Amino acid sequence: MPALAAPVTQASHARIVDELGRRITGGALQVGDGMTVARLEEEFAASRTVVREAIRVLEAHGLVASRRRVGVIVQPRERWRTLDATVIAWTLQGPRRQELLVELTALRVAVEPVAAAQAARTAHPADRDELLRLATRLGELGARGAGDSEEYLQVDIAYHSLLLRAGGNALFAQLSHPIAEVLAGRAALGLTPGIPHVGTLEAHLATAQAIAAGDAAGAEAAAREHLTLVSGEVESL
Repeated sequence: MPALAAPVTQASHARIVDELGRRITGGALQVGDGMTVARLEEEFAASRTVVREAIRVLEAHGLVASRRRVGVIVQPRERWRTLDATVIAWTLQGPRRQELLVELTALRVAVEPVAAAQAARTAHPADRDELLRLATRLGELGARGAGDSEEYLQVDIAYHSLLLRAGGNALFAQLSHPIAEVLAGRAALGLTPGIPHVGTLEAHLATAQAIAAGDAAGAEAAAREHLTLVSGEVESL
């Protein structure tokens, strides 16, 4: 029976992290609110070791800070690892979902057109071909009304991830993870339409075609058009 101890501990640890993460990102726990290890032990019926492990994970995300003789204190949002995929997932489950979607879309508007232009200048031929293939597949799926399908989601994530990586900028590439989480989160919440909004599929394809042709200005303009349409979608959710 000792072999069963580790999985039980891991499950308890994950449950505490997930519950407190959702409470904090959702606003049920406010900035400056305090918790004690003893109270968390009691609430979750968990050992001190498991609670402390959970707190360390939340500290790594920037959500809390431990202070001697005070306890565990909820931190202001500017200290959170806001682009961490887990923090994004928690936030999308709560009442701050719209705020986060608007903020992340604004970030995409600022970054993706520049990344597209860079890809048009420096991307490997294989990446140019793959972007064109993915954009074409998105068009096929969208035309069939499958914009809310799992395949569409996976192709969309692959397209935007490659777009951010193709130019060789490591900082742009790191944004592929939070953007993938947002796309997946929107789909999970039923916020992705079966028939994509007018112009979005065309803008995907125009961006990929411009990148394939080495047209940096065209790629940037098409990507910006796409993100402008996405901004309108997000604001109307």
